[in-house]
Amino acid sequence: MARYLGIDYGEKRIGIAMSDELGIIAKALKFIPQSESAITEIIALADVNRVSAIVVGVPKNMNGTLGPAAEAAIAFADQLKKAAASDVYLWDERLTTCQANRTLLEANVSRKKRKQAVDSMAAQLLLQNYLDRRNM
Repeated sequence: MARYLGIDYGEKRIGIAMSDELGIIAKALKFIPQSESAITEIIALADVNRVSAIVVGVPKNMNGTLGPAAEAAIAFADQLKKAAASDVYLWDERLTTCQANRTLLEANVSRKKRKQAVDSMAAQLLLQNYLDRRNM
């Protein structure tokens, strides 16, 4: 059994999702505000839930290059690697935030609630994509 944590790293908020114990289904958990204690909070969450790997989304440009947001996500993943007992993987997460916004809009979620849910939903989407590929 392997549980995974998905991270949608953002400038203001970090979306978090977690898989079930079998590593098959991802579920949006929450978002945490960007702060100096974010890594500590993520590591504690991973430890309490016995996470075997953390998947950090890298928002590559459509042509596959890395922009400032992708570089920031990679730097964050590097910090996690130094602090975590779990493995840390990078995952191409192009358009997951757009997809999350679209899904929430289609569900008629209010703007205020969308703002609170979009980051964790993006983390859920990227983690589910990772799990699907891994379990093929």
